[in-house]
Amino acid sequence: QVQLVESGGGLVQAGGSLRLSCAVSGRPQNNYTMGWFRQAPGKERVIVASISWNGGSTTYADSVKGRFTISRDNARNTVYLQMNSLKPEDTAVYYCAARLSWIYEYWGQGTQVTVSS
Repeated sequence: QVQLVESGGGLVQAGGSLRLSCAVSGRPQNNYTMGWFRQAPGKERVIVASISWNGGSTTYADSVKGRFTISRDNARNTVYLQMNSLKPEDTAVYYCAARLSWIYEYWGQGTQVTVSS
């Protein structure tokens, strides 16, 4: 079993920055692909970014390319999402998730990010 705990959310003005962290415990995270998802009110949960087990491969949703950066520190069992140039439309609950196969099977409880205009 893997436990994921997000932190770092909050209220920020448009144009500001936040860094989300996801602490991983229960099993070594080294073999897992990690992802950040978000869910805005009334909308479906969508993937924002993902990173391979060794950090060598990353993917981003078009809406955040050039503004968000996903990274991981396997020694610290932590995954990060650096969010810059935040926009009101980035407002959502952000979730950390982990997968070994094609399906994200482990999820955190989420952290709220609110961007004011």
